[in-house]
Amino acid sequence: MTQQKVWFITGSSRGFGKVWTEAALQRGDKVAATARQLSSINHLNEKYGANVLTLELDVTDTNQVKAVVEKAHAHFGRLDIVLNNAGYSLVGMIEEASAEEIKQLYATNVLGPVAVIQAALPLLRAQGGGHILGTSSNLGHVTLPVIGYYASSKWAFEAIHESLAEEVKAFGIKVTIIEPGAYATEFSSQSP
Repeated sequence: MTQQKVWFITGSSRGFGKVWTEAALQRGDKVAATARQLSSINHLNEKYGANVLTLELDVTDTNQVKAVVEKAHAHFGRLDIVLNNAGYSLVGMIEEASAEEIKQLYATNVLGPVAVIQAALPLLRAQGGGHILGTSSNLGHVTLPVIGYYASSKWAFEAIHESLAEEVKAFGIKVTIIEPGAYATEFSSQSP
């Protein structure tokens, strides 16, 4: 019998985050499911009861990230898997994107995951281990026209996770980067 795991998942309302949240709950694991709009994941409460904790989370709000990670840990007593999944793409030519659009992309795709990692690490060290999963992209290694900013955010994301893996392995904490290619999810919508 597989031991029940406790997951913390960002971006649980759509795309891979929605798929992975449902899969973990269906196998009997517990999940702290997060989304920017709580209404987008509240239906999970009816279906999965005490195995799910739905929490509102905007990963660009560092104070909220810390409070939500700590609340999830306190609620379930541990976090086995922290899945940094929240993110979105910015499509446009390099000369066309505004500084504000680029800042928002990096706030969500790079600084948001860092905030989650920084909030979770003290808890994972104290419990003697855990696993951080980061959703990157096959574009974490290459780029194409009109998605240069998105690809660059994934290059940064990968560098951070690769360094993190070396920094935390002595604490029994694993780090895995997930690099999906193109899949039919809601990811391509332009909302952060």
